[in-house]
Amino acid sequence: MLKLYRFSFAVLAVFALPATLLRAQPAAPVAPQEDYVRAHYTKYEFRIPMRDGKRLFTAVYVPKDAAAGPYPILMDRTPYSVGPYGEDQYPRHLGPSEEFEKSGYIFVYQDVRGRWMSEGEYQEMRPHIDDKKSPADVDDASDTYDTIEFLLKHVANNNGKAGIWGISYPGFYTSASIIDSHPALVAASPQAPMTDLFLGDDAYHGGAFMLSANFSFYSFFKPSHNPETPKPSVPFDYGTPDSYKFYLNAGNIANLDKLYLKGSNWLFNDQARHHTYDSYWQDRDLSRHMKNVRCAVLVVGGWYDAEDLSGPYKTFYAINKFNPKTPTTLVEGPWVHGGWSRGDGSHLGDVQFNSKTAEYFRLHIQFPFFEHYLKGKGEAQPKAVVFETGTNVWRSFDSWPPKAAVTKTLYFHVGGKLSFDPPTEPSGVDEYVSDPNHPVPFVGYTTDTVPQRYMVDDQRFASYRPDVLVYQTEPLEEDVTIAGPISPRLKIASFGTDSDFDVKLIDVYPEDYPDPEDTSHGSKRILDAPPLHMGGYQQLLRGEPFRAKFRNSWEKPEPLTPGKETDINFTMPDLFHTFRRGHHIMVQVESSWFPLTDRNPQTFTDIPNAKPEEFQKATEQVFRQKDAASGVEVQVMPKP
Repeated sequence: MLKLYRFSFAVLAVFALPATLLRAQPAAPVAPQEDYVRAHYTKYEFRIPMRDGKRLFTAVYVPKDAAAGPYPILMDRTPYSVGPYGEDQYPRHLGPSEEFEKSGYIFVYQDVRGRWMSEGEYQEMRPHIDDKKSPADVDDASDTYDTIEFLLKHVANNNGKAGIWGISYPGFYTSASIIDSHPALVAASPQAPMTDLFLGDDAYHGGAFMLSANFSFYSFFKPSHNPETPKPSVPFDYGTPDSYKFYLNAGNIANLDKLYLKGSNWLFNDQARHHTYDSYWQDRDLSRHMKNVRCAVLVVGGWYDAEDLSGPYKTFYAINKFNPKTPTTLVEGPWVHGGWSRGDGSHLGDVQFNSKTAEYFRLHIQFPFFEHYLKGKGEAQPKAVVFETGTNVWRSFDSWPPKAAVTKTLYFHVGGKLSFDPPTEPSGVDEYVSDPNHPVPFVGYTTDTVPQRYMVDDQRFASYRPDVLVYQTEPLEEDVTIAGPISPRLKIASFGTDSDFDVKLIDVYPEDYPDPEDTSHGSKRILDAPPLHMGGYQQLLRGEPFRAKFRNSWEKPEPLTPGKETDINFTMPDLFHTFRRGHHIMVQVESSWFPLTDRNPQTFTDIPNAKPEEFQKATEQVFRQKDAASGVEVQVMPKP
C-alpha cells in the first residue's frame, strides 16, 4: 500500500527570497513556465469495454509530434484516480520521470475496475483466476489484456509495443497485468508491489497487525461509489499529535471501528477481521500465480520501505521460479516506499548515502530499461542491481542473493555479547518482563504517523529500557558484508500463553564517529533543537515482529505453554549492508513495538476483540546455552 500512500504524487517546493532583499529591489519579472504536457501531448478519454461488458475509464496522452512516431504505449493502472478528468484538463507531468515525457511515449492512465469513473465492483487486491471459463471470469490480468487490445486498435501512431509500471498498489496491478500477458506487453516494472498482505506486506508482519499505518490508510482510502470523481476530504482528527497515546487509549483494534470509523469502511474491518492466514489472504497472494510472464520485468524495492518491503522479493523469486527464461531484474536501493520516484535519495533521516541514489535509478536504470524493450535502444540490465549501504556503492550480480554469500549465525552470549562463535556454556538465559499496558515505542520521539525514517532511526532509546535485550559484538576488526535474508533463530520460554518477539538488527557507530559540521559540543546553551551526535549511533537496519502463536502454522495458531522452552524461527526481508571496521553489530529483542504493531495481550485470545483484563504482564526468557543457542542467521559475503 502506498502510504505515500499507495499512490504516487508530485511534490511542489516553494522558495522565498529574504524579506530584506525583496524590499531592496523591485521583483524581477518571472517568465511563465511552459506547460510541457499540454504543449506536447493531446489528451483523449475512453471508456474501454472489458470482456464482461464493464467499461473502464482511461486517459490517453498522445505526442503531438506525429512525425517522430510511432510511439510505444506506457500504462499505469491505479485505484487512486487518474484525474484530472476532462479532455481539456492536463496533469503537470507524465510517466515515471521527466525523461519519459521528453522522450515521447503514449501515456495511458486507467481507473481500475470499481474505482472512480470505472464500472464494475471493486475488490481489495482482486484474486487472480488461473482458469477462466467464461467472459464473466475477470481479474486484473484480463482487464489489462483487454485494455491493450483496445489501445492497439484505437490509438493511432503506436508501434505495437506496450509497457506498464506502478508503485505499491499500482505495483500490484502491474504484477497482475503480466500474468498470461498480452503479446504486445514487452516490459513491466512492478515497484514496491503489494504481493502478500498477510505475510510481510502492508497488513501483517510475522502475524502482528501493522496498526498505525493501516488505520491511518483506511481513514482516507474508502469504498468509492462509482462513477464519481474525487472530492475534497477532511483529514482524520486524532485529537492528539501523539499516536502512542491515541492507540493506547483506544484499547483493542475493534474499538477503532466502534469509536471512530463506525462501520464506514469495510476495507479496514476486512484487514482486522482476517487475523490468521485464511483463504481471504491466500487467494490474494499474487506470487503463487506469476506464470506465463512473457515480458521483461524490472522489479524495484527499497531497503527501507516501511509498507511493502517483502513484495519485491516475492515477486522477483516467483517470476524466476515459474518463468526462468523471462528477463527479470531486481533493483534495491536505500529508499523508503516509492522514494526512488522522487527526490535525490541522498539520505534518510540522519543517515547519509553520499550519492544521489534516486536520481541515478531514474536516469541510469529505469529509463534505459523501458527505452531498451519499447524502443530497441541500449542494453538489458543485469539480474540484480543493488545498492550496498555502509560502503554506499552500487553493485551488480548475476543472481540474488549472491551465490558467494555464506550462511553464518550471530550468537547471543552472556553479558550481552554477540559473536559468530556458538555458546559453550551448559546453561544460560536472559529475561525481561513485557507489559502490554506499557509497550516499547517504535521511535524515541513523539509522532502522529509512521515516519518513514524510522527504518534507520537511532535505537539508543530502546537499548536503555529494561524490557529490551541487547547483544553487541566487540568493535569489528574488519568489514563484514551481509547480503540476503536475515533469520532470527530463538530458543525462548514465555510465562504468558502468547507473546511477540520483535528482533532488530542494528549497526552501532564508533563513539568517535564525526557529527554533522554544525553540531555543538559541550555547551549547555542548547536553546533550539538538540544537537545530533552520531558517536554511538544505533542505526536500525532491519526489524520485524513475530507472534509466537504462529510458530507452527500461519493458519492454525497455538497457545504457548507457560515456562516451556520453544523455538521461534522466522525470516526477515533481505539486506545488503557492510558493517565497517570499528563498528559494532547489535541485536535487540523485545516483545512490543507500539503502535507500529498492535499489542499482544500475552494471553491466547481473539486479539482484535481482547478485553482490558486480558492484557497481562509476562516474563520472557531467551536461552543462550550450548544445547539451546539463540541468534540471528545472516548471509555473509567473502572478503574481497
